[in-house]
Amino acid sequence: MLQVIGRRRIEKSGVRRVLVRATNWVGDVIMSLPALEVIRENFPSSSITVLARPWVIPLFENHPAVDSVIPYRKSQGAFAYFRELMRTAKLLRNNEYDLAILLQNAFEAAFLAYLGRIRYRVGYSGDGRGFLLTHRIVKTEEILKVHQVEYYLALLRAMKWEGNSREPHLYVSREDMARAKGLLHTKGIVAGDYVLGLSPGALFGDAKRWPADRFARVGDWAAERWGAKVIVLGSENEMHICKALCESMAYEPYNLCGQTSLGVAIGLVSHCHFFVTNDSGLMHIAAALGIPTLAVFGSTDPVATGPRGPKTRIVRHEIECAPCLKPECPTDFRCMLSIGPEEVWEEMQILKGECG
Repeated sequence: MLQVIGRRRIEKSGVRRVLVRATNWVGDVIMSLPALEVIRENFPSSSITVLARPWVIPLFENHPAVDSVIPYRKSQGAFAYFRELMRTAKLLRNNEYDLAILLQNAFEAAFLAYLGRIRYRVGYSGDGRGFLLTHRIVKTEEILKVHQVEYYLALLRAMKWEGNSREPHLYVSREDMARAKGLLHTKGIVAGDYVLGLSPGALFGDAKRWPADRFARVGDWAAERWGAKVIVLGSENEMHICKALCESMAYEPYNLCGQTSLGVAIGLVSHCHFFVTNDSGLMHIAAALGIPTLAVFGSTDPVATGPRGPKTRIVRHEIECAPCLKPECPTDFRCMLSIGPEEVWEEMQILKGECG
């Protein structure tokens, strides 16, 4: 049981307005969604607002546990940063929140809740922010070894806000689904086509990326043997990787990398029948949508950040230096280069057979 250091008991009946400070990255947000559902279950009559960076807001806009979302913009330069901080703090004061639950671990999250004069401020200790929290949860070595889904749930359970463990579930808007369907139609992909999604990028660094030409190989096999239409997805920063994948394929894929908003990208993933990916935000999106998802792992730890759900599978080799959690490999990149496309294809066939 995690230790809670707090000055007073929080009566649920007295909490009318709850602020949840979201994590900043797509994968982390997906892994925190079960905690968001548990917050709703424990505060069914309260208004729940999420404070989030603009680029992850689409993940919350259609979630039934969320009543509203406040964008917290990222600013360049000290003056712009201070102005945004003060603007947001004033907004929080005006909204008169009773409780802040800080899923983000940064000092700034606690400082904003403090400046917003939120009566109860709950979060993990660390980053020198303990004095800003009215209820701080002390981390243990054990909690740092569990999956991130359980890490966020443990924060709530420490406060006696109980909820069952569950897998992340993502909700897609009708508008984004329609836009994605229309975009696929422009590429000649229609209802009845078997769609394979490939995501060869990963923003953290090259050490998380299985080589693009190997993604291309399994894409060609899926096109040849499954009759699949292949779409390639990623962010603007990953366009060069997606381009390399497409140029390596014998069958023509549809490169949609960097061409859509996050909401439409989620809609595109929802139209896939199978998804092959590195450890990335798109991996978590596919898994949370219930798409059969196979992920290739190298430098990162699937115990902590692997895809969740019954339709997921990972390919990983036991290498003495992995998981190193480094963005770039300092040695020979064996954790990824030792994984051949034949092995990934075999696991794809197994997962496809399991999912029907």
